[in-house]
Amino acid sequence: MAGKKTIIFDLDGTLIDSIEDIAVCMNKVLEKLNLPIYEIKDYKYFVGSGVDVLVENALKGSSQEIKNEVLKGFKKEYDQKLHTNTKPYEGIYELLDELKKLNYNLAVLSNKPHDFTVAYVDYLFKDYGFIEVHGQKKEIPRKPDPIGAINIATALNIPCEEIFFVGDTMVDMQTAKSAKMKAIGVLWGFRDEEELLTNGADFIVKHPLDILKVIHS
Repeated sequence: MAGKKTIIFDLDGTLIDSIEDIAVCMNKVLEKLNLPIYEIKDYKYFVGSGVDVLVENALKGSSQEIKNEVLKGFKKEYDQKLHTNTKPYEGIYELLDELKKLNYNLAVLSNKPHDFTVAYVDYLFKDYGFIEVHGQKKEIPRKPDPIGAINIATALNIPCEEIFFVGDTMVDMQTAKSAKMKAIGVLWGFRDEEELLTNGADFIVKHPLDILKVIHS
């Protein structure tokens, strides 16, 4: 692996558009408990830091008991299947085709639960040979802690400074910076350019294929 060019991708909001399914599942649980529901656009600001923080954001001011109940309900609702509305963003397959031709190491680091991260990568990207795929695990702190990203670099035997880290939120930019990786912020995901730049994005891209210009520059 040494010397191979490497890209680590975030999953939700970067490779896949999953916001509708997350919103539908969470609203279903909230509705059942007679709690206020939210619009899909609101969920773009609730996600990115794992399921606990999603629940926390949706239930500000509620008791811990209610939060626990919603967390349990959401996991049950969401984890039952791979969701039909969740799909790669336009241009992602074309990007991955090019990266495969260029013989890049491809990896994923997500705050989505680990089993689900692996399931989605297997389901949507099985032809692309992602060699390191990591979601949220109990024993490893979630992003923006850099340890997950550093572990991937170590496993691939690539210096962190040579790795591109691609994501759509401040959590991803902070992870990249703390791991001393090159941060690429994407504008098709859940947050805006200002958030990405404020949190250390080295590059901003508007379309997946723009990533090719960045890695060639």
